Amino acid sequence: MLSPLIDQLIAALRVLPGVGPKSAQRMALHLLERNRAGGEHLAKSLLSACAQVKRCDLCRTLTEQPRCYICASEKRDGTLLCVVENPMDVVAVEQSGTFRGKYFVLLGRLSPMDGIGPGELGLDLLMERLRAEPIGELIVATNPTMEGEATAFYIAERAKQLNVTVSRIAHGVPIGGELEFIDGGTLAHALACRREI
Repeated sequence: MLSPLIDQLIAALRVLPGVGPKSAQRMALHLLERNRAGGEHLAKSLLSACAQVKRCDLCRTLTEQPRCYICASEKRDGTLLCVVENPMDVVAVEQSGTFRGKYFVLLGRLSPMDGIGPGELGLDLLMERLRAEPIGELIVATNPTMEGEATAFYIAERAKQLNVTVSRIAHGVPIGGELEFIDGGTLAHALACRREI
């Protein structure tokens, strides 16, 4: 125990993913010993973001505007809609630099054991978008977990009822990966989803 305020700072830093007691202690002491200005900037930025960042009215990603910059952009292809589980997935797809469509963020995946059903994921909002907008293709980019696959299947079935073309992102061997280091489940999926070249 260092002091009540330092202990409080350490405990606050532990809310971050992957930050254990030692990492939180190092961060807290670094900010207090070597970078108080950085700590003050961090505190102000965090307070400002917590107060102003909300969900986009259309896609449900995080933004301080009613519509995020992607949904507001006239340059994006409004006929392509990519469904992802969370805002970090939007960031990941955007970093690929290849997708020029728009998004819908589920904020989770179907998990009946945890009480997460279609209502909690906003699937009615997604279906409303599919009815209201000229979506030519719905790309389902949920994670390749059991819950992610179940979510993808559920969304595909609902979207097909609206005559929307549905595709699923590919999963399998990463570019630059070596087969001897790929786990059996990933390799089996890659073989099952092979395509002609």
